[in-house]
Amino acid sequence: MVEARSLSTRGSRILLYVVLIAFAAFYLTPLIVVILNSFRSFQEITQTSVLGFPREFRFDNWVQAWGSYCIAGICSGISPYMWNSLLIAVPATLISTLLGAMNGYLLSLWRFKGAGLIFGIITFGVFLPAQMKLVPWAITLRDLGLSNTLSGLVLIHVVQGMSFTTLFCRNYYVNVPKDLIKAAKVDGAGFLQIFWRIILPLSPPILIVTVIWQFTGIWNEFLYGITFSEGSARPVTAALMALSANIAQAREYGIESASVLIAALPTLLVYLFGGKYFVRGLTAGAVK
Repeated sequence: MVEARSLSTRGSRILLYVVLIAFAAFYLTPLIVVILNSFRSFQEITQTSVLGFPREFRFDNWVQAWGSYCIAGICSGISPYMWNSLLIAVPATLISTLLGAMNGYLLSLWRFKGAGLIFGIITFGVFLPAQMKLVPWAITLRDLGLSNTLSGLVLIHVVQGMSFTTLFCRNYYVNVPKDLIKAAKVDGAGFLQIFWRIILPLSPPILIVTVIWQFTGIWNEFLYGITFSEGSARPVTAALMALSANIAQAREYGIESASVLIAALPTLLVYLFGGKYFVRGLTAGAVK
């Protein structure tokens, strides 16, 4: 009886693993195809198909994708657009995270009349689709003289990101003991002193979550980039769109595949080195 139950359990586990492996293979197939094509020559792909293993591994696709391939008439590869995305994502991530932390601190630990309403208004932006905000943002950037500039995209992502960062930080700071804040006030500490000396040292778990969330979201964002930038001011996601829409020449699947992988490397590295902290930050405070 015990042996039969053990065999049944083992069989169920094997079946579960087979199903999971099948789903993983199905999910990873596009990525594997892109990786293999990035090492195949143009002639090899056109003579066979996009599905195939490289006859020999070639790295010239990666070199051209980075520095010399023509995108929308500019033959500099995707490297300038990678720098554009970096110049947008880094300051927008840092500023929106800092402002979100201060908003969360104010709305959770310095309660005042109307704090709940203000919190609801700020987080309402989480639920608004990006398409609804295109016209207001177009008018705002025009009036500020920031159309087709990296500063304009930084401003958009700072304001857009504050809804998420405020939500994350406010829900994290709600669990900070109120007595800690009262003791600091008794000792004469003010609003900013408590924030810098007490709250921020307690905040690494949620700050890591918000930084990872913001950086990957801004780096992968596409709609604002292609709407409010053009030419050499585009972020890398908009440049990839222009690369795939190039109908003036034959499709270079190998170079396009290498470009996609290069563009994805920063976010992959962020998750590779910060993934475990991301999970810890999300679960911090879940159990009191």
